[in-house]
Amino acid sequence: METHEAVMVRYGELFLKSESVMKYYINILTNNLAAAVKAEGLECSIKPHRERIIITGDDPEKIARAASRVFGIVGVSRCVMTPPDRDIIEETAARLAAEKLTPGMSFAVRAKRSGMKGFTSRELGASTGARIIDRCPGIHVDLTSPDYEIFAEARVFGGIVYDSQIPGPGGLPLGTQGKFLSLLSAGIDSPVATWMMMRRGCVPVFLHCDGGRHAGADVRSTVDKNLATISTWCPGKNVQMTVIPLEPFYDALLGSDILRTRCILCKRFMLRLATEFARQENIAAIAMGDNIGQVATQTLANLGVVQEVANQATPILRPLLTYDKEEIILRARMIGTFRDNAGDLGCTIVPKHPSIAADSEAIRIDESHIALDELLTNALANATIVEARNGEIIEYPPQ
Repeated sequence: METHEAVMVRYGELFLKSESVMKYYINILTNNLAAAVKAEGLECSIKPHRERIIITGDDPEKIARAASRVFGIVGVSRCVMTPPDRDIIEETAARLAAEKLTPGMSFAVRAKRSGMKGFTSRELGASTGARIIDRCPGIHVDLTSPDYEIFAEARVFGGIVYDSQIPGPGGLPLGTQGKFLSLLSAGIDSPVATWMMMRRGCVPVFLHCDGGRHAGADVRSTVDKNLATISTWCPGKNVQMTVIPLEPFYDALLGSDILRTRCILCKRFMLRLATEFARQENIAAIAMGDNIGQVATQTLANLGVVQEVANQATPILRPLLTYDKEEIILRARMIGTFRDNAGDLGCTIVPKHPSIAADSEAIRIDESHIALDELLTNALANATIVEARNGEIIEYPPQ
């Protein structure tokens, strides 16, 4: 076995699973890695080992970037693979370090041994450091805050030497936890809530309630952009969004005397639609971007009023419930769904003073003046489909 460039992938909490479950998860993880690399137009070989996955291919830099966006991965490094020989591992680390170190710099060796006998991790680190000093006069060791770090791992399947790390999203491999329904909007919150569910291994199915002429001019295009961006986090797979027309429901609200509770009635209607859609499609849960106190429908009192219409058999999950807005924006920027100039994303029927603590009985009376069942049936019957793959919308609903 000669030394060669590769990509080393680290996974996290999969170690906490039983042996059989861990093997099942790693199998899904390697399939997801292969799909991510293939989506970049590359071929690769993937070999899972205990604690590490090694990927080899023609373009390690592109492979590393692709792997760093796969859920379940905590870190990715371009590396040099060596035979499982201590001397070769040390020499490879010294050669790599010599390319980066100059007189006056400090460095540290982070060594790890697993399965190999005859030396400890500390001994590997010390002897590797000595070789580096011999090659690079004028440098010194600083184990606390070095200018340069190099990692040397001695494992039974080979040595791994690297000096850079790309953080991954962590979590669990996508596809290990079943499907959920995401109520995707043009806002900041719902894409982040969706991403966080995906990070826990859940597969998204999307539902968007389209306000038609009552929605801002940029709402629909922004929703499509959100869908396309989220698709980049499950490369090689189609993601599907069902678009349900909400304009007739809004017309019904405007044709009534209902004013202050419009937003709550709208949220309840959306949740009714989502619950029925989830039931028809056998989807295990519904995820929403609610955040306590952010808008009138998300006060504690109104969250309870909205929740009343949900099917008890379908859990309503709210990953962002206690997040500060700045935390959500920070995550949205990282995901790629935040836009500084989002455009017109308003809703024309929002009342000036919406109710922040609606009474359930009063809400039910308001709803009795609207043909909810007929509106719901017609909305579902007139749904259209949009799909995205690898960051591109691939199908639009008929106009």
